[in-house]
Amino acid sequence: MKTDQPLTSGDALTLLARGEGIHTWLSLTEFVRQLPYGRNLNRSDLSLVLREKKGTCSSKHALLKRLADLNNVPDVQLILGIYKMNEANTPGIGEELSRHSLDFIPEAHCYLKVDGERIDLTTKGSDYRNIAKDVMIETEIQPSQVAAFKVSHHQDFLKQWIRESGCPLDFDEIWQVRENCIRNLAGR
Repeated sequence: MKTDQPLTSGDALTLLARGEGIHTWLSLTEFVRQLPYGRNLNRSDLSLVLREKKGTCSSKHALLKRLADLNNVPDVQLILGIYKMNEANTPGIGEELSRHSLDFIPEAHCYLKVDGERIDLTTKGSDYRNIAKDVMIETEIQPSQVAAFKVSHHQDFLKQWIRESGCPLDFDEIWQVRENCIRNLAGR
């Protein structure tokens, strides 16, 4: 990210961030990157990332996009990508995939595109380059779409992938494998 910008909006979300001592866009991105990975109680309430001091790829990046919009930070897009999640690009899930004889599972992942550069702020160790070659599709979304739309888009993609790939598992089985992988990641 090339430039910094003060967070000056008077909206409740910006005031909440400033209450955490966050006064610029770059300090916000670093603060969010440092927060632990974990699901929030309500995926539609972006303030919970700051209140609960944790978040997922969806909640963290949706919060950042929303605050960018509220504070006129230019050229920030919220991207929903579906990538081939495997042990190499997402350490900690290999055992679960192996148990079901899968090389990968298509996973929906949110990240930002800032000034044309893809940036993953999910965790301290996240780096978009780790999944870049495995991205299957990308869609620009709005923060309000990280809840219902993201889930339905991902599920529709998985159902089509199961049909086209000849995967021996049905949708419910694949979704359970995916949930187990996410639990493994949250527990790390």
